[in-house]
Amino acid sequence: MKKYATVDPTSGNVVQEFDSMTGAEVAASLKRSHDAYRAWHKKDLSERCTLLQRIADLHRQHSVDLAKLMTLEMGKPIAQAKTEVELSAAIYEYYATSGEKLLADEELEIAGAGRALVRTAPIGPLLGVMPWNFPYYQMARFVAPNLLLGNTILLKHASNCPQQALRIEEIILAAGAPDGVYQNIFASSGQVADLIASPELQGVSLTGSERAGSAIGAQAGRYLKKCVLELGGSDPFLVLPAADVKKAASAAAAGRFGNAGQACTSSKRFIIDSSNWDSFLKAFLAEAGKWQAGDPMSEDTRLGPMSSAQARAELAEQVDDAVAKGATVHLGGVIPEGPGSYYPATVLSGVTPDMRAYQEELFGPVAVLHRVNSVDEAITLANDTPFGLGSAVFTNDEQQAAYVTDRLEVGMVGINTTIKSAPDLPFGGVKSSGIGRELGRYGLNEFANKKLVRTI
Repeated sequence: MKKYATVDPTSGNVVQEFDSMTGAEVAASLKRSHDAYRAWHKKDLSERCTLLQRIADLHRQHSVDLAKLMTLEMGKPIAQAKTEVELSAAIYEYYATSGEKLLADEELEIAGAGRALVRTAPIGPLLGVMPWNFPYYQMARFVAPNLLLGNTILLKHASNCPQQALRIEEIILAAGAPDGVYQNIFASSGQVADLIASPELQGVSLTGSERAGSAIGAQAGRYLKKCVLELGGSDPFLVLPAADVKKAASAAAAGRFGNAGQACTSSKRFIIDSSNWDSFLKAFLAEAGKWQAGDPMSEDTRLGPMSSAQARAELAEQVDDAVAKGATVHLGGVIPEGPGSYYPATVLSGVTPDMRAYQEELFGPVAVLHRVNSVDEAITLANDTPFGLGSAVFTNDEQQAAYVTDRLEVGMVGINTTIKSAPDLPFGGVKSSGIGRELGRYGLNEFANKKLVRTI
């Protein structure tokens, strides 16, 4: 039976293993979730809000321990891990404090007699399939709005984050969640498919790869289940003629190398107008050089190891393919000696469509720089990808910013900033980057019954 395991990415050593659940155990978990829903969705809204606030408080109370677990299991530098814990707490708190407003009935203006309103109601047990790269934040944006609604949750975390999965379950239970309202499940992909097929389950949310999203989406469609899919990205970062190059270079380095580049919304393709090419390249290389690898448990470390040796090997293959076909390496590009799955901050240019690095998502600390000669050429290149998640546009020309924003095929645009998540801002993409939105009122509505109430 496949194990869930903590594997220290700084050494490759297996720290602890956990058994996967049996089919009978998974089925029993779904039954508990279904039974719990009957009472949970009838609880007064104030009780659900109180639970969410307690979850937020416990995240903050145990911030250091939670961050250390994250660093241990997936290598995130401890300072970045603490920031993620606080963001997660803020998400629970946002839904706790905004719940009454978000769930208020919406009165409709109608042409006919009487009155009509839309009431936001829950739909039942849900399944979340979560990744390893932001293990607390990504589950918070699924869990918080749905606990507020009155849905119940089964949560399958990534197989390399078992201790974090168990710890968050402990926190939610300690906050006062009734039995069955939230459950961690160490399930297999086959068991996930069986859950989606079960009539008791009403929806599924996945954050993961295109391949996983396609499989989950197909199963959900087959059984007419609502799904939200937050998948990959190859976010463009446009440096246009009127850009503040110094500001852009600093933001570019943080947007590419934070979390070792292992984020769907990392800036990955840097599209620079020729008028700024030389100055941006110089400034960006200087900034990238500050991202030196080190012990992720140190507060001063900015670049930790990648999540696993396998992830590093795949990234190295993509870089090696580009170099073999003529790309230029300005920085990094060589696997360092020694233990752990470290990969250096790397900068490439001259990447062409025949290279894997042109179309594939580079899920690690590798930046690809492209030179263009016009704003329209920048837009065309930015859209030349199967993905459409986030983007960044650096220019001090407001008309130019508006022109580009309207033409980018993405779900999110940052003007003179990279995309940074906030509890009240919608998150999601288009094209192969997924289906649906998370966070804010948009995330609340994904797994809600927008019930029409008509009175004559």
